[in-house]
Amino acid sequence: MAWSARQYTLFESERTRPVRDLLSAVPPREVAWAADLGCGPGNSTEILLHRCPDAAIIGIDTSADMLTAARERLPGLRFQQVDIDLWRPDEPCDLILANASLQWIPDHAALFPRLAGFLAPGGSLAVQMPDNQDDPVKTLMRKTAADPRWSDRIGDERSTRFPSHPVPWYYDLLKPHCARVDIWRTRYWHVLPDGVDGIVAWFKGSALRPFLAPLDAAEQASFLAQYRDELARAYPTQVDGSVLLPVPRLFLVATR
Repeated sequence: MAWSARQYTLFESERTRPVRDLLSAVPPREVAWAADLGCGPGNSTEILLHRCPDAAIIGIDTSADMLTAARERLPGLRFQQVDIDLWRPDEPCDLILANASLQWIPDHAALFPRLAGFLAPGGSLAVQMPDNQDDPVKTLMRKTAADPRWSDRIGDERSTRFPSHPVPWYYDLLKPHCARVDIWRTRYWHVLPDGVDGIVAWFKGSALRPFLAPLDAAEQASFLAQYRDELARAYPTQVDGSVLLPVPRLFLVATR
């Protein structure tokens, strides 16, 4: 599944706001070494740099297109193309940031303790993940994917679900490895002036990718048209023609 930096950054302001909220909750300390896991086009890495201007920072991502955009944006930083679940830091980290990236990795029971183990004493793992598996935007994706025209290629609907666990599960998972675990949930209401077309454009840069990747161009167009029709029934248009897109997000700061 190829990532598109251009598609992702259509909503850069909205996608970047949670990074600021997340990093504002990280306990203050001197940061010498920091990492941005799933750095995308560098928007989150830029906020990390502002927070830790004197730190050595590395951004990692699996997408060459995203990394090209990140290097153009922040030419003075180091970026590496590698899977998050294969990455190991050169030395213990004072801050590991993972903004809207860990939901793509299936085994959180192994992943989160592993990342916490990379922290220096007093270091923090700061994670933000979308928490909208049961919202209409996601349930309607799965409903559209069940259409016989393409369901055999998209596969079992469970394959399109990101891993999601209750808050107490993450607390119990990380507390044996960290002195403090801070968890909260925020629902953002994004104003999309293009109506439900804006919702489609938003998720084409993220959660729609597993559904569209197995389809040819004509099938993708049909899938998106059907999905758009379903969205129009679920998300009313405001008086000014815009649509409000609620996006709940789970935040977690675990400090060793």
